[in-house]
Formats: sequence, C-alpha cells, structure tokens
Amino acid sequence: MTARTHPSRRVIILVLDGVGIGAAPDAARYGDVGSDTLGNLARAVGGLALPNLERAGLGRIAPLAGVAPVASPTAAWGLMIPQSAGKDSTTGHWELAGIHLARPFPTYPHGFPAEVVGEFARRTGRPVIGNVAGSGTDILDRYGAEHQRTGAWILYTSADSVFQVAAHEGTVPLAELYAACDTARAMLVAPHDVSRVIARPFVGTPGAWQRTPNRRDVSIAPPAETLLDALAAAGIPRDGVGKVDDLFARRALEGGHTRDNADGIARILAWQSHGPNGLLFCNLVDFDQLYGHRNDAPGFYQALRQFDAALPALIAALREDDLLFITADHGNDPTTPSTDHARECVPLLVAGRRVRPVGLGRRPTFSDLGATVADWFGIGFRGRGTSFLPALLA
Repeated sequence: MTARTHPSRRVIILVLDGVGIGAAPDAARYGDVGSDTLGNLARAVGGLALPNLERAGLGRIAPLAGVAPVASPTAAWGLMIPQSAGKDSTTGHWELAGIHLARPFPTYPHGFPAEVVGEFARRTGRPVIGNVAGSGTDILDRYGAEHQRTGAWILYTSADSVFQVAAHEGTVPLAELYAACDTARAMLVAPHDVSRVIARPFVGTPGAWQRTPNRRDVSIAPPAETLLDALAAAGIPRDGVGKVDDLFARRALEGGHTRDNADGIARILAWQSHGPNGLLFCNLVDFDQLYGHRNDAPGFYQALRQFDAALPALIAALREDDLLFITADHGNDPTTPSTDHARECVPLLVAGRRVRPVGLGRRPTFSDLGATVADWFGIGFRGRGTSFLPALLA
C-alpha cells in the first residue's frame, strides 16, 4: 500500500444494466442507428416522471421528455462513449474497469459449429439437442420433454455471446451441470471464445417448466489488468452486488447475486450501513433482462421509477468520503424491433458530499470512470481512461 493510498474511502459503481442514453457515434456499424433507450422510452410512455434522477442532473445529460434540465443539480453529470468493440455486459463492465477490446466476442445466430458441439458432447458424456438461438422459455417448451426422455443437454445461445446449457434438476444433478459448464469454458478458446458459459437449470413438467435460481455463469477472464486487480494489489476491499463477479470471472471480486433490482438495492443499502471501506461494484439487471430483451417499454419504465424512488435513500446513506457513480454498460432500447443490446452512450451521474455538481462533458470512454475511482483511492492505475476527479471535488 503506497503512501498516497486512501483505504478509508468508499465508492459505489452502480450499473443500470441496459440503460443507454443515445446511439454511439459508431452505432451504424452495429445496426443500431436510432437506438436511444432513455430518449425513445420517454417518448413511448409520454414522458418520464423521475423526480430524483431529474434533481441529480439526468435532464442535463440529454433532452428527455418529462425530465427537466434543472438549473442546480445535486450531482455531477455527463455522458460516456463506448470504445471497446461490442455491446454486451462483459464488454461494458470491462471498459468501465479500464480494458478496451479490439474485437467483439463471437456470437452464433445459427448455432455453434458441429466440431464445437461434438467436442462438448464427447467431453461431458451426454448428447446435445437444440443448438439454436432463442429465448430460454421458448427453448424449454421446444426441447424440455426430449431432454427428460434422453438425458441430452439442451444447448442454446442468444444475440449475446453466450453458450447456455439447460438441464432439468431431476434429470441431471446440478453438480454435473456445473461441471459441464466448466468443461465448456475450458474448451471455448479463440476463435470460439464466447463471453459467458451459462448453466440454466430448470424444473417442472411439459407446459409448466420453470427456471430455478441455481443459474451459474462461467465467464472468460479479463485479458489485462483491471481496476479490480489494481485495488486488490493495493489491499483495498472489493465487494459485488448482482452479476458483476461473474463478468470478471470472479477475479479480484466476490459478489452476492440478487433476485431482482429491489434485492440489489437492499444489498447496497446494507453495505452502506455495515460494509467495509473500499469498492462496491453493482449491477441492477432487471432493466435489461426482464424488459429490454422483451421489448417491454412499460415494464422498463416502471423499473426506472422504482430505482428513482430508492435513489434518495442511497444518496442519504453516503458518508463524507463516499462517491456514488450511476451509469450503464450498453443500451437495450425496448421500443425498437430488435430485442438485442444497442450500441449506445451511457449516462454518468456522480453523487457525494464532496462532489461539485458540474458538467463532466462527453467522456471519450467508459474507462474514465475506472480511472477516476482509482484516483479517488490514491492508486496509480488508469487503464485506458483519464481521471476526472479534479473536476469533481468541491
């Protein structure tokens, strides 16, 4: 630990999964021209009533129907532009932590190559059915009964870079499913180095299948030093809420998975009250998982309103040496025909007792956030970003 390090300070990085704020400059390369998660949502629902985010400065970031650009925000505000190739959660969180990827993770809209499927079956000792792209609930309706009859793995993917393996808990023991996913992770190397392998256990009977809470993600490890690695080397504690630990392959971070956004917010508040100093890295996934991917604009808006209602308590619980960063990892516009993520810029709000409510501008990379966190803790790491801490401090 260096003489400059400030181990008594705390930071919360709070990622609102999928809550983008307008197409990135290179959106055309991703087929996302016109995507604007918050802007299009505001128009679709006749204006956003988010009074606490409004007071924080959300309306100063971009024009949003219903959200005024208040004259005296309570937080600093800005916008961050993605630089890593890709538009998924792993890419976005890694960029926040200082890494830029030169190429996106591979996706498989038509299923995985035969050699990949055959090797997975050989190594795990079970045949494979499915190997298609689709939603989890539809996949179970299509293949659940055959899986129970044959004991074969149900393999599927989505628009994301994921290798998902579903199995009924009464047909395949959880331990075997988890081991199979570990096997898949070990064999999925370039050019098939997917972002995540996901165990998708389920229960029930035909027509009434239910996915269980025993999901497990096995992610690819970051290819370079991250903010989390640097904090660990400096002896600064790191905790997670939501899926963040999975996204970093549990390297330098342990986290508590959550049932929903409400559970995530409760865990954040508990950490603020009783947790150690250091970093809390959080992901609230409902915006993306439940509403963006299902083109459910009303549901997305309701989730935003629930977060807005919780924001005053999160801010009130900040100590003198706390910073709260509110941002996102990508877009997921529920108003467009696509159910995929969108290549978007993300909002940036920073609250804290020592924060000056100033405009932070258009940051050229998400990595500026990670660099600022490192600067706050007094460590030298900057990753691919530039700290804006001097502009923040009162």
